[in-house]
Amino acid sequence: MNEYLRIHIVCAILTLAGVASAVGCIYSKHQSRKLFTELQALTKERDQLEVEWGRLQIEQGAWSTHARVERLAREQMRMRTPVAGEILLVRP
Repeated sequence: MNEYLRIHIVCAILTLAGVASAVGCIYSKHQSRKLFTELQALTKERDQLEVEWGRLQIEQGAWSTHARVERLAREQMRMRTPVAGEILLVRP
């Protein structure tokens, strides 16, 4: 009877080890899928931010063109190019 009990205990331990291993594999696969989904979402967000960054760089370039700045200076600040008599030369 002692040998019979030992075989049952070994079988029970091996069964528990197999179940624990299966649960570990399932948990690991679940975590892997969850992290992959998060990676995909972050990649999509990164791509959208890069597109927006490019658009903002183009917009900044358009707002800071020399012709636009000069036009705004003339219209809003009433600036003009000085005539020759209004220019003073200062030497150190």
